[in-house]
Amino acid sequence: MKDAVPALEIAGLRKSFGRGKTSREVLGGVSLTVNEGEFVSLIGPSGSGKTTLFRLIGGLERPDAGDIRIGGRPANGRRGLIAYMPQQASLMPWRTVAANVELALEIAGVPRREARTQSREWLARIGLGDYAETYPHLLSGGMQQRVSFLRALLAPQPLMCLDEPFGALDALTRLKMQRWLLSIWEQNRRAVLFVTHSIEEALLLSDRVLVLSPSPAAVIYERKVPFPRPRDEALWTSPEFNAIKQDIYERLQAYGEVGEGAR
Repeated sequence: MKDAVPALEIAGLRKSFGRGKTSREVLGGVSLTVNEGEFVSLIGPSGSGKTTLFRLIGGLERPDAGDIRIGGRPANGRRGLIAYMPQQASLMPWRTVAANVELALEIAGVPRREARTQSREWLARIGLGDYAETYPHLLSGGMQQRVSFLRALLAPQPLMCLDEPFGALDALTRLKMQRWLLSIWEQNRRAVLFVTHSIEEALLLSDRVLVLSPSPAAVIYERKVPFPRPRDEALWTSPEFNAIKQDIYERLQAYGEVGEGAR
């Protein structure tokens, strides 16, 4: 039996910006994989190239060297191969909540009438059924992020890239969103590459945690998360959780100052 093809394979990825004396290498040979149905978190210092990496995976930039394969196929410079959720919800303000979700379905080839029905069914499932005809600016930050995640979830691509989606939320809303994301992901089990500054968040959500060095970035450490699913934040009080958290923190600290969010 053949081995399953990873959802994402990155090998020796390099990227620089600028020319001559102003040239700055951001990615210095990043290699990683995300397997089908796996949730992998990427954590590193600010400015370590995480967003640049996502732009390369999404085909918005081309690497200077290295290869990206999505579903086993070459993906350098190719767009439309991932479902993407940015730091901000980025919903279209002139479209209602339901219409924002419908757009993702229509792009995926779902007929308009069916897309309308599905959008309302899904909004009800995530607790936003009463807001279907509301415009995004009237929703709280957490609600907007739920709609943004749903839009990414319903996109047809098998790989989801989530770029610090809860970073702008207050602590309580962030906890609720982490719990909510886990509950939805458990039902779906899409391959996910998740960028975060929070070690606790990474350990709560992930199957593996990858640590990036400062730029020029490379993966300097990989830690498998041993906790069974389903998970909840009660994990945070366990000695094993805190030992792993401290281990990852020390790896980050070895490369310089680590921001408060890393804890």
